[in-house]
Amino acid sequence: MPPLTNRHIAVLLDMAGCPNRCRHCWLGAAPNRRLPAESLRRVAEEFRSWRRPGESRPFFESLDLASWYREPDYTPNYRALYELERELSDGNASRFELLSIWRLARDPTYAQWAREVGTAACQITFFGMEETTDYFTRRPGSFRDNLVATERLIEAGIRPRWQLILTERLVPEMGALVDLVRSLSLEERVREMGGEFGIFLNTPSPDGEAFHIEDLRPTPEALEGVSPYLVEKTLRHFGAESLADCLGRPEGDWLPELVEQTKPHADRPEWPAFEVDSSFDVYSNLDELSPWWRLGNLWDDGLDEVIRRFESDEPPGMQANFQVPVGELARRYGRPRGRRLYARGDLITRWIRLWAEARWRGVAHDSPGAVS
Repeated sequence: MPPLTNRHIAVLLDMAGCPNRCRHCWLGAAPNRRLPAESLRRVAEEFRSWRRPGESRPFFESLDLASWYREPDYTPNYRALYELERELSDGNASRFELLSIWRLARDPTYAQWAREVGTAACQITFFGMEETTDYFTRRPGSFRDNLVATERLIEAGIRPRWQLILTERLVPEMGALVDLVRSLSLEERVREMGGEFGIFLNTPSPDGEAFHIEDLRPTPEALEGVSPYLVEKTLRHFGAESLADCLGRPEGDWLPELVEQTKPHADRPEWPAFEVDSSFDVYSNLDELSPWWRLGNLWDDGLDEVIRRFESDEPPGMQANFQVPVGELARRYGRPRGRRLYARGDLITRWIRLWAEARWRGVAHDSPGAVS
């Protein structure tokens, strides 16, 4: 990757962790640790004061800082941390239409506070009905938390949006979720707020925790049971003309196109962002937080070394992303008879994972994928 040129940067510090261990999460399932507020100040100062060797002025001219990248507002002092984000950032602290569903279900004042700081909509993720959703979040009670959160969002004037993660486990329960939407009158109630209730299907990206549920990735037959209501809402959410445009095509259908690609998957990101875990290991905000994407430790290696590794594509994940032609990945790992559905970028992400992990482990790169 060429040297950084953008002098605006985002840095996200995992100060509390997450109550869930979702099986679809690209961020993985790291342990929860509580970091003191001073940690955020130290990290902000480290990035804000960074200079290239031989230069006299700091390289980054503006900084956006967040105290989370998994679950926002998971700590009891979430309001103070939000104010600290605002103090240390050059832009406005944001929740990106993401709130803590766990806290929404437990803190009656949280939704109103979120509305006051500018949150207009909030996404809630379902994997099916109660047993299935709790299974995928690995937390009993998460389905019921979703329902409580939906009610509290509406009461506070925040539009709820339901994301349904499409796996083979969701397929037989899609109808029950649509019935639930109707029984709760969500379309009518959100319309009374002056908005539209959003609900859509989405497939998991095959990285992080989701790499281990590839056997549950849907095939084309899964789409045959999608109700016209969910089709319409999904197409509207993605601005697409067909479900294939947003939920993907069978892997084998992609291969004739992708084996001919001579360029790598990605260009240099225009806006660099870094994620710092609770041990102060640093990752680029490009893919999963795995050893083959790790840039180094902020304190043990230093930010000079972290930036050097970022700019030189040293982690195997970055090599696969920015240097290996997509056609080479397709020839090594593509499954001509694969029938599971992938968006184009998600399929390449799977191959990048296979290539990067193999390189990190020091094994040959010609192993086929494990899931048919």
